[in-house]
Amino acid sequence: MTHTPAPTPEFARLVLHNVAQVLVGKEEVTTLALAGILAGGHVLLEDAPGTGKTMLARALALSLGLGFRRVQFTPDLLPSDVTGVSVYRPGSGEFEFVPGPIFTGLLLADEINRATPKTQAALLEAMGEGQVTESGVTHLLPRPFVVIATQNPVEHEGTYRLPEAQLDRFLLRLSVGYPTLEEEVRMLGRLQGEHPIAALGAVVAPADLLSAQRAVRGVFVSEAVQGYIARLSAATRAHTHVTLGGGPRASLGLQGSAQALAWLSGRAFVTPDDVQRVAAAVLAHRLSLKIEARLQGQPAEAIVGEVLAREPVPAETAAAEAAAMTVGAGAG
Repeated sequence: MTHTPAPTPEFARLVLHNVAQVLVGKEEVTTLALAGILAGGHVLLEDAPGTGKTMLARALALSLGLGFRRVQFTPDLLPSDVTGVSVYRPGSGEFEFVPGPIFTGLLLADEINRATPKTQAALLEAMGEGQVTESGVTHLLPRPFVVIATQNPVEHEGTYRLPEAQLDRFLLRLSVGYPTLEEEVRMLGRLQGEHPIAALGAVVAPADLLSAQRAVRGVFVSEAVQGYIARLSAATRAHTHVTLGGGPRASLGLQGSAQALAWLSGRAFVTPDDVQRVAAAVLAHRLSLKIEARLQGQPAEAIVGEVLAREPVPAETAAAEAAAMTVGAGAG
């Protein structure tokens, strides 16, 4: 019996094509960012100024039909400027909660590492639990809810290093990167007139995103691939240049991101290639390196590469594919 994955990745094709109208040559980073959103996670974009980080976030929000709010993180930004505050109303004699900009579908936390750690910490509950607690009262955030944060490299003046707890809330850390010479020429031609972001509209609805997220969670992951994921996380913890490696949340994030990539490819099961493709984006920002490694300028991505090269890759078996087909047929 032939099994066809459902729903089809038409959702993904529409979104990726729409974003490509704005960003030239950024298909891979757009795909990975969309995978992070489909996995129910949040995305950190780290790169030099002017590489298109903010534009990617805006284009994704518009394409997905999500409400969009942008907060410029600065050293004087207060936690209540993000989450909201209770205001006393003399007429009623009661306090009323005034929601902050975090109450939206997609929040762009622009240059998040320019704010103080106290303000950064205001996002922890929202990102982890989808809610904000103020004066002992819990307020649920909209669903879906996504945070895309941008940050300049930590060496830049006026930046604060994000604490480990904050970094761990981001499913993926991605770099947009500079365009090639050919892509930059295409970009100049495309932006001679009105910026294409002005005409960009939604190609799917928030309800479609929620449905796609449910479908992603149903993508089959074999025990062999789950073991591979767990070994990768454990290997980062045991690496000689690492003081703090990927924990259980990293393993869950690696599995969820791989499921999203498989679904984007129209498959009902995860392969080791899916895991490898997203491993650096999920694991690298969660690693705390020893002082010697930092002094030598060794990037965390290189350590993830070493782990991938050393860890045996499970064979893709016909049994795993058959099991995925059974799961898919049962779900239908």
